Amino acid sequence: MKIGIIREGKVPPDHRTPFTPQGIKEIQRAYGSKFSFFVQSSTLRCYSDEEYRDLGIEVVEDISQADLLFGVKEVPISQLIPGKTYFFFSHTIKKQARNRALLQAILSKSIRLIDYEALKNEEGARVVAFGRWAGIVGAYNAFWTYGKKTGLFELRRAVECEDLKDLKQELKKVVLPPIKIVVTGKGRVGKGVLEILRILDIKEVSPKEFIHGYFEEAVFVALSSSDYNRRKSDGGYDQMEFYAAPERYESHFLKYAEVAELFIASAFWDPRAPRLFELKDLRSPDFSISVIADITCDIDGSVPTTYRASSIAKPVYDVDRVSTRELPAFGKQDSISVMAIDNLPCELPREASSEFSEQLSTWVIPALLREPASILERATIARDGDLTVEYMYLSDYVSDKELEDEQD
Repeated sequence: MKIGIIREGKVPPDHRTPFTPQGIKEIQRAYGSKFSFFVQSSTLRCYSDEEYRDLGIEVVEDISQADLLFGVKEVPISQLIPGKTYFFFSHTIKKQARNRALLQAILSKSIRLIDYEALKNEEGARVVAFGRWAGIVGAYNAFWTYGKKTGLFELRRAVECEDLKDLKQELKKVVLPPIKIVVTGKGRVGKGVLEILRILDIKEVSPKEFIHGYFEEAVFVALSSSDYNRRKSDGGYDQMEFYAAPERYESHFLKYAEVAELFIASAFWDPRAPRLFELKDLRSPDFSISVIADITCDIDGSVPTTYRASSIAKPVYDVDRVSTRELPAFGKQDSISVMAIDNLPCELPREASSEFSEQLSTWVIPALLREPASILERATIARDGDLTVEYMYLSDYVSDKELEDEQD
């Protein structure tokens, strides 16, 4: 089975790789000649061509000989090879408008698309993700942003740190006043956020204490969806109902926004669910959040101030509280500073890639030997020019019908 590691083509470039040199070597030791790997040459990948060659892994320019092609971010349409099987994050299963053309091209080129985001075990939990590293870097960037905005301390950028150990050392510079920090999400990303908060030794408090308590030190609360969503009809909450029919619920996040100064958003958001707050809420003198680190980076999603993704080169933009217009980063003292980088793990790419490579080796590589494997079938969005049954809900999305309806 010929596996190709493609060169990342999305702009701005991503430095991660799905398989590290050591990861490939371990697969070859475990499975012998059942897999052969080809790595497309890249000057941007966090592991150099030489590091692959040094372990006897073939580095090539033309990747078309491979049957299965693994990348990280969306593949530019012009680089898609017809008839191949691709693994990457397509960002299409939420009907993201910016990637409609990509899925259309995948269908027209009869490509089998297996999306990492849809790779789940029998219990429905994701098994291949960069979420922990998004949480770690996103939380670090939250404090970098807070330091820049307040002038209380100055950190190096995460991307300038050699590794996680170096990043942890940098966090010793953080000196916080007695602020309140609100975190949404307790999944893989949220756990990464908590790693940083615990390194900083910030006290965790309950939702009730967070809202009503007075503290002489910085504190944080980690919220579950039940803490800030309530049923419209009676104010209750049922987890199964919320996941199945989130449109029946409304947000009551504002009670946290009225006491928090720093907000780190790491919770998965269903487009049918309520947004955490609305732009008009920014005008209220009670809205006290001044820094938002939106790790989820859903454009115009749960966090309405996320107008666009920021970048590693330009990580922050501000939102004016009155006009709600975008401003340059730290342009006004009373504006809200938004960090919304959409490829956060790329700031610590080697360690993030190493963990991801291990996950692929554990879940995907053995599944490839028993095709059709249920874990791969469930994650297959398109095959032979058609959407698979589980993803037929994307039919209007790829046919442009939804776009026409919006214009009407």
